[in-house]
Amino acid sequence: MLVEWESANVVRTCFRILGTLPEAEDAAQEAFVIAYRALGSWRGDGPFGAWIARIAVRHSLRQAGRRKALVRLEPSVSDRAPSEIVSLSASRYATGHDPASLAIRREREAAVRSAVGRLEEPYREVVALRFFGELSLAEIAVASGRPLGTVKTHLHRGLRKLRETLGAGGFEQ
Repeated sequence: MLVEWESANVVRTCFRILGTLPEAEDAAQEAFVIAYRALGSWRGDGPFGAWIARIAVRHSLRQAGRRKALVRLEPSVSDRAPSEIVSLSASRYATGHDPASLAIRREREAAVRSAVGRLEEPYREVVALRFFGELSLAEIAVASGRPLGTVKTHLHRGLRKLRETLGAGGFEQ
């Protein structure tokens, strides 16, 4: 029953880190297996959702760090019929799916996920739980067993390090 209650949140958390639904679903399933095996270590002093989100974030970050970069190729424009090219172009721009904008957005998302994965502990955990796991600061404090003030400090310092890293990579706005 707990799996039914928490599965959507866990998949969403994994998706925010990994960026693809199939990988997120696999990671979520693995997070539930890890949680089941470690159920005896759950202290029960906080919400189960926060505990499983923490497991999912850690597993997803490890998985994201192990995967290789993929380049997806579409058929060349020259391989398409002229009417198909016009139709394809019109539909992309009419729906707001400008290929250049999508590529830039995906590149930024990948850079942020990578930068979060490279943060040192405890900053990585707190930042990931806050933004990928969508936990409140109080929930993070309970899940990690740290005082709320410490969680706030770790979040602040982690975000500052992210800004420095991403700013150096040309991703400042």
